[in-house]
Amino acid sequence: MNRFKNGIKLVLASLVLTSFAALSEEISNLSPDTEVSRISWLKLDEQFGKTPEFPAKTVIGAITKTKDIEFWKNIAKGYTYMADKMGVELKLQAAKDEEDPIGQLNIAETMVAKNVNAILASPQTDVTLQLPFEEALQSKIPFINVSDAVIPQTRYYVGGMHYRNGMDVAEWFLNKYPEGGKVAVIEGLPLVYATTQRSRGFINTLKKNHKFIVAETACGNWLAEDAKKEFEVILKKHPDLVGVYCHNDIMALGVVEVLKKHNLLGKIPVFGTDGISLAYESIAKGELTGTVDSFPEVTGAVAVQVAARVIKGQKVPRVVVTPQKLITHDNYETFKDRNIDSMIEKLKDTE
Repeated sequence: MNRFKNGIKLVLASLVLTSFAALSEEISNLSPDTEVSRISWLKLDEQFGKTPEFPAKTVIGAITKTKDIEFWKNIAKGYTYMADKMGVELKLQAAKDEEDPIGQLNIAETMVAKNVNAILASPQTDVTLQLPFEEALQSKIPFINVSDAVIPQTRYYVGGMHYRNGMDVAEWFLNKYPEGGKVAVIEGLPLVYATTQRSRGFINTLKKNHKFIVAETACGNWLAEDAKKEFEVILKKHPDLVGVYCHNDIMALGVVEVLKKHNLLGKIPVFGTDGISLAYESIAKGELTGTVDSFPEVTGAVAVQVAARVIKGQKVPRVVVTPQKLITHDNYETFKDRNIDSMIEKLKDTE
């Protein structure tokens, strides 16, 4: 009975978009990449002053997409680091995996019911957490969307720009391959903002050189095995590829395995996204060509600071842009150290 009820709730979440207008007509659906109300993480202190302290007895709820993927572990690491530094209580939870939207939905609804003082959440899809978002809105609990999927009418978004993820990789190909060629894209989960925008950024930017052809796009569902299966098919159809762009590092490393199998490693550049440790190790070995590092530890830390500002009533812009960089063999040494204090200082110097 509970599973049936939860299933109904998730279906309703996908249909609730129009109900948001009744709650707040002035809030339009958010596209973080194009939202005018935005600020760089580096400008927060300049515009609003030093991050304020949390009021006594504040409890922050934090929800990541999953507990078994390094990127989301690093978001959680950033939450914990900054919560400890600021002396605020953090209730951190995660769905069991990236295919557990009902688990994530239940976690969010429980946090709202327990009246935490703010919620930091990374939805599995754009619709997964719509119902608890609306409940939080009614209860006046700040709900901050952190990275990846985007609740359409979220008031606050903290994270990198997904369009730029794809754009940065495309710019590398434009510089390295002026004669163009065929490329392939392995996408993430369908119906997720990050998936749509990363492909758009990559494909639209490549159009600067009409000699490039996007030969295939395939869905890898963020998973290495799915990416490997899809790329085997693509490689058979297009053995003359000059590059592959994957929406995360896990899928990119799966593509690297396929290239190893066919003795093509080093002949077809492969880029991922996220900047996980395995990607850095693969770049160091000359296997993976590069990744767009979104520095999730910094994103998590900044999100906690944004929560403090919102709770204190500061008029923080709707989008807080956190750092990201294209990482290749030329600069991986600079950013492989994941100490958060060190990372923040290096990024301040290079942004």
